[in-house]
Amino acid sequence: MNKTLSPYVNRDLSWVEFNRRVLEEAHDPGNPLLERAKFLAIVSSNLDEFMSVRVAGIQDQIKAGYTKRDFTGYSPAGLWKRLMKRTDQMVGDQYRTYREVLRGLAKEGLCFRGIAELNPHQLKVVDEYFFDIVFPVLTPMAVDQSRPFPLLHSKELYLAVLLGRDAQTELEEEPFFAIVQVPSILQRFIQVPGRVNSKKHEFVLLEELIERHINTLFNGYTTIAVDPFRLTRNADLTLNEEGAEDLLEEIEKELRRRRWGLPVRLEYCKDMHPYSLQMLKEELEQGENTFEIDGPLDLSFLMRFAGSLEGYEHLKYPRIESVYPHEFEETDDMFAVIRQEDVLLYHPYESFDAVSDFVMDAAQDPNVLAIKMTLYRVSGQSALVQALALAAESGKQVTVVVELKARFDEERNIAWARQLEKAGCHVVYGLVGLKTHAKITLVVRREQGMLRRYVHVGTGNYNDSTAKLYTDIGLFTCHPVIGADASALFNEITGYSSPYEWKAFGVAPTDLKPKLFGLIDREKTHAASGQPARIIAKMNSLSHQEMIDKLYEASNAGVQIELIIRGVCCLRPGVPGLSENIRVISIVDRFLEHSRIMYFHNGGEEEVYLSSADWMTRNLTRRIELMSPVFNPRLRDTLKNILQMNLDDNQKARELQSNGNYERVVTDREPLRSQFHASNIPIWKN
Repeated sequence: MNKTLSPYVNRDLSWVEFNRRVLEEAHDPGNPLLERAKFLAIVSSNLDEFMSVRVAGIQDQIKAGYTKRDFTGYSPAGLWKRLMKRTDQMVGDQYRTYREVLRGLAKEGLCFRGIAELNPHQLKVVDEYFFDIVFPVLTPMAVDQSRPFPLLHSKELYLAVLLGRDAQTELEEEPFFAIVQVPSILQRFIQVPGRVNSKKHEFVLLEELIERHINTLFNGYTTIAVDPFRLTRNADLTLNEEGAEDLLEEIEKELRRRRWGLPVRLEYCKDMHPYSLQMLKEELEQGENTFEIDGPLDLSFLMRFAGSLEGYEHLKYPRIESVYPHEFEETDDMFAVIRQEDVLLYHPYESFDAVSDFVMDAAQDPNVLAIKMTLYRVSGQSALVQALALAAESGKQVTVVVELKARFDEERNIAWARQLEKAGCHVVYGLVGLKTHAKITLVVRREQGMLRRYVHVGTGNYNDSTAKLYTDIGLFTCHPVIGADASALFNEITGYSSPYEWKAFGVAPTDLKPKLFGLIDREKTHAASGQPARIIAKMNSLSHQEMIDKLYEASNAGVQIELIIRGVCCLRPGVPGLSENIRVISIVDRFLEHSRIMYFHNGGEEEVYLSSADWMTRNLTRRIELMSPVFNPRLRDTLKNILQMNLDDNQKARELQSNGNYERVVTDREPLRSQFHASNIPIWKN
């Protein structure tokens, strides 16, 4: 290969390319207009998290004087410069796409107006809205010798206000400076009354309405300039778990400290007044970490906008109704169905209600003695939490492993933990230094004088909201080997237990990586003996150097490797002498591809696994993760069908090139869009 080209793609640069693929969906005229608006919102939300976590970490390294290069060849300073350049280019493209989408929406009668474009009647209505609803919640914050620069919250929208006294011009003396927060509790877009004989729906942005009335907050002063800006802070938690007497209390303290995290990005509107910009840069100590935005800051409001409109179904994806799994449709006894045969669920095409019903049935069943469950990210109104509380209140042994360190869900998980404890559940916060990311439920039931274990393992969180938006797999089984491993896993998390010899599971951080390496080595052995050897792996991200090297070894041994990786991929495929037998595709479409499925040909004795883990360093070494085999041959075939459907996608799949770029898959085959194809359940469910 090219000697100047690293055998690895940098993780953070790969993430930028992933977010660019999301942006491509916003730009794609083949997608409905309101869905394109949603993709624009996702690009903004993704970038917020990337800046507050990944870029923040790189900046911490630079400030600490860390200069060592990572395994992809980048120093922190060199990587930061490259990321800023790429991100700046992407944001420019995002706002060009935003203007294009707005033009398309205007043709459909959905128009964002500037305040100056409103007629007198419309102005009267929005002015009344301002004085009745907006004005009472606004707080002007002056900055002068007696009032220091205020604490600015991360990812909130603010207005920088420059003021003069009465008829003073900005050249006579230094202007006065103040800040007004645009209240996030109010909707960012405001619908105004339609014009006479017009069917158009018109909207104005909240910050523009506040700007129109800014003088009402500063009586006796003349407004010189009003400019929106936004700050992103370092949001990574730094916990001393070993020294913390109460982990829940320690995390609550860290969440409060997060508000004071160091600034990592300043966004401001194009043509901002130079005095205001200089003031912000000095006070926030932001020199190069700035982005000039040609349009409204923070396009994430488009997600709510697109979801709030009724009567514009032609501008949205056709509705896909999740169906209740047919295996459970005509029964009141889910346990009897699972005893007869394992059941596989494919979300969002099949309803997550089946998982909630399983836990609720267990809570109400007098023969159920114990329920054990891991919770990583839970929705705001979780039926699962209600069922677990009910089970505890009825005297069952209920153990819940709540991961308090699930980033940006810490506060919600603290609330759930307290609620479950009050109900009588035994709540465990996992092991020191490790996030519990495994997705598993164990139900112990008394049947005919013996105990039987029922298990649900999944690739996604126990979250009924994201189950409608993410593609994930769940497995119900009462296989005794899986049941025994499930009990051992909970014992290791909640108590003292010597290392366990897993019969079926692969469990991180101790066993999963060696198990995966063994499965890959087995394919190498088959290839060396002249037998067909094949690996298909579907996941969110691949960035672990040892795992990449192991896949390179397998490729060189003749193993055919196909990877379906939605996001970050640090492996370079198709490089002669290194990875010529590896193909990598990424599918970005209507739903977030989230399932982790692994297939190994094994000389014809095929094996398929479901997992909670991506092949990243954090998953394989710093988290409690789970990989479970699928023993049922029919369900293995179902999962193979799903994998092949992804591999055959020639509408929303992009293939990773050896230079690190992604190109759309182009074939002369009949068009196949895997996510839409999957809605026809008989295709993949035998």
